[in-house]
Amino acid sequence: MAIKPPLLLPGDTVGVVSLGSPLPAADINNAVAILRTMGFEVVLGNYVYADNGFLSGTDEQRAFDLMNMFADSKVRLILPVRGGVGIAGILPYLDYRFIASNPKILSGYSDVTVLLNALYQFSNLITFSSLMLLNFRTDTPPYNFDQFFGLISSTAYPKTIQNPQGIPMVSKVPGNVTGPIVGGNLTSLVDTLGTPYEIDTRGCILFLEETHEQINRVYRMINHLKLAGKFADCIGIVMGECTNCEASYGKTYDDLINEVIVPLGKPLLTRLSAAHGIYKAAVPIGATVNLDTVNTALTITEPTVSAR
Repeated sequence: MAIKPPLLLPGDTVGVVSLGSPLPAADINNAVAILRTMGFEVVLGNYVYADNGFLSGTDEQRAFDLMNMFADSKVRLILPVRGGVGIAGILPYLDYRFIASNPKILSGYSDVTVLLNALYQFSNLITFSSLMLLNFRTDTPPYNFDQFFGLISSTAYPKTIQNPQGIPMVSKVPGNVTGPIVGGNLTSLVDTLGTPYEIDTRGCILFLEETHEQINRVYRMINHLKLAGKFADCIGIVMGECTNCEASYGKTYDDLINEVIVPLGKPLLTRLSAAHGIYKAAVPIGATVNLDTVNTALTITEPTVSAR
């Protein structure tokens, strides 16, 4: 059974770290102010304002900040400032056994995908494909905050992962399967193939989403996962949005799903509003979920956090 981090309570401490690309200092400060307005204490990593071109600090510096947050007994939630690029570079510098012994809530998406899945695979820790610091803005849809805090602040279950009202998910292949959900950003996952941090989909439900890619490139990445056996190993598939993805040669994202994913014959749910989209459903990486594509339902069947 996966390790569940202790739940978040009002007044808890949030640790903010830069793990990939830098975020402007003004954006960091504005988001931190919103967290404090919500009643949380905030501690910042030593290198949270670092700017090393397309990276915020060296790989060792960024890993150091993350390990410090896992070591700080006051910190209950760890928020990367953003994704971007470079998060895979910190993976060799993490102490996965120590993390497993000091579980914390960690959330993010985009390039953070590689960290979420690595922590599940090597620390057996449930993580969350959900908000990052940059999403703490005054114009963030309430749905996003409801999804995020609803998942990390309560041990109640089962919980249904639902899109915002009026944005239905669509089932493509009927079936009913239960298992851990893994995955996230397609580009980030493909980049792990052939490395020690390659995603393991055996017996799992695979969640995928993408942004700002032409559909021919999305096809190449999906085919790469297919050739690597990741679809053969999984028991079901949840396809999120492909936000701001351009059609290629007359083919759309829906065409790609219908022509490449549907023939795989795995229970398939599509159009989950998550990650890069405006609306961000919270997906607990490593938690057991039930995928019922007959009734178009995705249900978390266990607590994703532990009581304190």
